[in-house]
Amino acid sequence: MNLKFLETFVWVARLKSFRLTAEKLFSTQASISSRIAALEDEMGVRLFVRDSKGVSLTSEGLRVMEYAECILDTMQNMKAAIKDPNQVRGRIRIGAMDTVIHTWLSPLVTRLMKCYPNLEIELTAETASNLCTQLEKGYQDIIFQTDVLRFDTVRNAVLTRYPLHWVVPTGSDFDRPRMTLEDIAQQRIVTFSRNSRPHQDILNMLHTANIVTPRINCVNSASAITRLVRDGFGIGALPVTLVRGELAQGVLTLIENVPLPPVMDIVASWRTGAGMELVEDIVGLTREVVGEYAREMPQGFVLDALAD
Repeated sequence: MNLKFLETFVWVARLKSFRLTAEKLFSTQASISSRIAALEDEMGVRLFVRDSKGVSLTSEGLRVMEYAECILDTMQNMKAAIKDPNQVRGRIRIGAMDTVIHTWLSPLVTRLMKCYPNLEIELTAETASNLCTQLEKGYQDIIFQTDVLRFDTVRNAVLTRYPLHWVVPTGSDFDRPRMTLEDIAQQRIVTFSRNSRPHQDILNMLHTANIVTPRINCVNSASAITRLVRDGFGIGALPVTLVRGELAQGVLTLIENVPLPPVMDIVASWRTGAGMELVEDIVGLTREVVGEYAREMPQGFVLDALAD
């Protein structure tokens, strides 16, 4: 049953006028009449009688009025409860790619637990591609990954951007001056899972440079990529924020003066529609957490969402 039509019915009954109801609901009299007619068709009864005195409820309309007011009161109470975070209950399903898990997901969960102490938080760690499929099928409420989705009833927001760098073990054979993109492509390149946005961007970058047979090794775990690079398996192509500790310790170093892979967007995608107001609020909290995380990082480790 359409709640807007039910609300229209209640106001016509209260005001005893289609015209006044139209003014109250910022609509037209024709639209109000159409809503009432649709509601009567759905319920199979006549709800109003029009006469020289105006509009009055039929006996069936009187019975419907009792239930309609209860339904609308329940809706109002629900909205009021949602505005009080302590009263919010239920479950929110959040899916995140590995890079997000290793950066700001934990602070976000901490913030959510503080703001919504009675909310159940279900977390899923997956590749970006799998997360997109899960959101499309309704298995997730919010996902954090790399692509803007073009599904109906799905909204997107680019939260931040991570610069990707060529990362090598300090003092290794890869750590030498005057490296070129061709030199890098002759070694194993270790990056994210096959067909991910970083993988595709690196392939396109190398092909544009007429490097058509690069050795790219795809791994779906950020910590595994870091470990493989530390152990000398190859040259890492990954966000510098993921290895800030290793860089500070001098374990890893960046290859300088070589074209870098394209930056990696981190995108929030979520379903919209009735009952999804909480999701919108959580996206707002996520923006705050990501902003705080970016301010804590060294300059150039994390870029603003609008940065080139």
